[in-house]
Amino acid sequence: MPVEPITVEGPAGPLSADLTRPDRSRAALLLAHGAGAGYRHATMVALGEALARVDVATLRFNFPFTEAGRRRVDAPATAQAAVVAAAGVLAARCPDVPLCVGGHSFGGRMASHALADGLVDARALICTSFPLHPAQRPGTERAAHLSRIEVPMLFVSGTRDALAGRDLLAGVVADLGGRATLHWLEDADHGYRARKRVRQDPRPVFDELAEAVAGFLDRVL
Repeated sequence: MPVEPITVEGPAGPLSADLTRPDRSRAALLLAHGAGAGYRHATMVALGEALARVDVATLRFNFPFTEAGRRRVDAPATAQAAVVAAAGVLAARCPDVPLCVGGHSFGGRMASHALADGLVDARALICTSFPLHPAQRPGTERAAHLSRIEVPMLFVSGTRDALAGRDLLAGVVADLGGRATLHWLEDADHGYRARKRVRQDPRPVFDELAEAVAGFLDRVL
């Protein structure tokens, strides 16, 4: 699948990005990266490739802190401004398909805040490994803003994700009513690793994730 390197004019300077666009796309998804790795991390590349196989175009981009080589994540306002800038680029490059926003872990959370605050216009929110709480510190405070999002939402999470207790995340999604859907990746952890001797689903985790996204988009778009 061809990948086109592009530049996003971010809130504090240019941000590196890659656009993956299948020949026939059903949607375009802004795929923001997590706190621990940039847009070309193997996990992010695998997500983009798997989604391309189900005809979803993706734009992966660096947040300013990653572009600058810093470890500490950006302030929420800066991260959300980067999401808005990247979403604008993706909408301009893929004008004929619905725009969705989201991402992995921190990236998905920042995209959800941008939507909740009315900073970006999108048809759906797709969060993979939504970081509901820090490891070993269960809570739901990070989900308080989700009730302000009016578009359909999909949460795809591993059953062994230490940052999203199963009962807690299921409760959050249930409270959002018909606007939100939750798909569990069997035996996957926060980084999508699964144990071969335990996982019963024959599909690779990234393929299962992509098929869940495709099914969600078919229902809501």
